[in-house]
Amino acid sequence: MKITDVYSQSYRWPKDKPIQNGKHIFTHNELNLAIIETDEGITGYGTSYSVDYVEYLKPYLIGEDPLNVERLWEKMWNTKFLGRRSVSTRSISALDIALWDIRSKVAKIPLYQLLGGYCEEVPCYIAGGYYAEGKGIKELQQEMEEYVSWGVRNVKMKIGVLSMKEDAERVKAVRQVIGDDVRLMVDANCAYRSYEAVEFSRMIEEYHPYWFEEPVMSDDYEGMKLFAEKSRIPLATGENEYTIYGFRDLIDWGKPAILNPDACSMGGITQYLKIASYAQAHNVTLSPHGQQQVHVHLDCAVPNVILAEFYPPQYDAKIYDSFQNPLHFNAENGTVSPSRVPGAGLDINYDFLKEFRIK
Repeated sequence: MKITDVYSQSYRWPKDKPIQNGKHIFTHNELNLAIIETDEGITGYGTSYSVDYVEYLKPYLIGEDPLNVERLWEKMWNTKFLGRRSVSTRSISALDIALWDIRSKVAKIPLYQLLGGYCEEVPCYIAGGYYAEGKGIKELQQEMEEYVSWGVRNVKMKIGVLSMKEDAERVKAVRQVIGDDVRLMVDANCAYRSYEAVEFSRMIEEYHPYWFEEPVMSDDYEGMKLFAEKSRIPLATGENEYTIYGFRDLIDWGKPAILNPDACSMGGITQYLKIASYAQAHNVTLSPHGQQQVHVHLDCAVPNVILAEFYPPQYDAKIYDSFQNPLHFNAENGTVSPSRVPGAGLDINYDFLKEFRIK
């Protein structure tokens, strides 16, 4: 089998309402694809937040056997000219995922089975609680109550935009309506300095957050270590980390309890598997971040994943309509499952998406 063509496509549509986390405002949803075609008619799809370097990387892949993922990853990873912590690594990620999609289709099994097949479903949490115009505590409580009514037993909310006192009141209000049996996570998206994060964690620890995500900047390993030592709330981080080398340093220096690796950013599935193994050897659990259509396969592949991040159709039905085989949510036990067809679940519905294509 040989690779005959490599190219990218991007789609974009507006959110119903802009949402905000501790650092950023989001007005649109995007789907960026790297697509690899072969001489045997098997097409691989990969996704990332940027595919700007796909055309640049194309010569490294044309004529190669797509099954040789380790060889091709090393060919693309050239730190003198690209790679490291950059958008080029995101393009490598998308291409690597597309290669694994091909591998899975050749094997005629779903990706999660090819990668290890540890389980067929994984508990999930709904990543909500964003800030939005006109959204106060009452609206936040109603949002979280609705999530619990769908059957999930884990919810996450954003912090870091308002004053610590105001955000602590928001955390308290959510705990009051979801009860003590539902796990609550908080996510600052790097909004605090380490000493501020420690102070805020003490303000909300009585509400028993399951984890405190990204309290400080992604490269502030010392700040993470300080937080991990001073806070009673477990530290979760890693969605903005890159490659096995970055995660090695993050685990060794930052001392997180939970990692949130994102295969669409940090080097693809080839890197994810190594990071998962390194984390397991250090008794660190995973809850991967990002594009759920592919990550649900990664969630079910290895033994040290504890929760899947989940955005339900009520968030944006177009995300589900975009794919031929969307993931499945089981309301009876609050789990998500990958599709059972061969591949990574990223085959798209071209007819549906064509009006949203931007390049």
